[in-house]
Amino acid sequence: MEEQDTIQKAISVLPPRLRRQIWGLSRPTLERMEEVRLHVGRPMSVLTDGTELELTGSPVTGMELEQLLELASGASLHTVLSQLRQGFITIEGGHRLGLCGRVVMRDGELINLRPLSSAALRIARQVRGAADPVIGPLCPDGVLVNTLILAPPGAGKTTLLRDLIRQVSDGRGCRPQRVALADERGEVAALWNGVPQLDVGRRTDVLEGCSKARGLMLLLRAMGPQVLAVDEITAREDVDAMLTAVGCGVTLLATAHGQDRGDLERRSLYRPLLEERIFRRLVYIEGGKTDRAYRVEVLE
Repeated sequence: MEEQDTIQKAISVLPPRLRRQIWGLSRPTLERMEEVRLHVGRPMSVLTDGTELELTGSPVTGMELEQLLELASGASLHTVLSQLRQGFITIEGGHRLGLCGRVVMRDGELINLRPLSSAALRIARQVRGAADPVIGPLCPDGVLVNTLILAPPGAGKTTLLRDLIRQVSDGRGCRPQRVALADERGEVAALWNGVPQLDVGRRTDVLEGCSKARGLMLLLRAMGPQVLAVDEITAREDVDAMLTAVGCGVTLLATAHGQDRGDLERRSLYRPLLEERIFRRLVYIEGGKTDRAYRVEVLE
């Protein structure tokens, strides 16, 4: 029932013809569906297990993409323009709608996107319990220690981060702590009308839409967190903000792209975090979606 509700919310922004086509797919395909992709002049396709399957039926029309945007924005484009400047719109349920087409700019700001040429609807799924194998080693005395999740793109870093935040916030497998999440792109909690669409715990404050570095500092000053969480360290400003936060006695929970500790040592961006011995645990994600495994390295 929960899976059906997830799909229902995700495809609610599709025009009726395309919605009916999705419901016509087999149950295993629906359960594994990761994205719905639309291109003007081509049939709709779905992405499952990393493979794109083009569906039979009439090509998607420009009018259907316009209808898609109207449904996703509640018939009010200006209310979602700030999200579109980030590259996508978050809809109820935490699902993400990315759009492409002709961009209209004014004074360096995106003011419209017309005509539309393609769209990608990404299905958001909560994986409760994803952090069960690692919560114990990351909380040796019942409290989370500074932890960095390290894996290549698409390996499941955000999924693991989200569940770790939930468990730490709710006190599952550890003592409950106040968590503040700098969710720059809305991928972890997916706020919609101020409510996280993905469960990040009862004691978690979420700041969405500003840069990670600025978000971390705002949360540190405003919310009095015990844990600061951030997805994907990508800039020196992020690293500087984390060094400042640690100096204030806050525990860090973060993710970064990389294969192993050697990647961190080779990259000038991450080197200060190692030199200052910020993190006490590294979590490596290994395997694929069907055989995913975690390995924890202790850094003392």
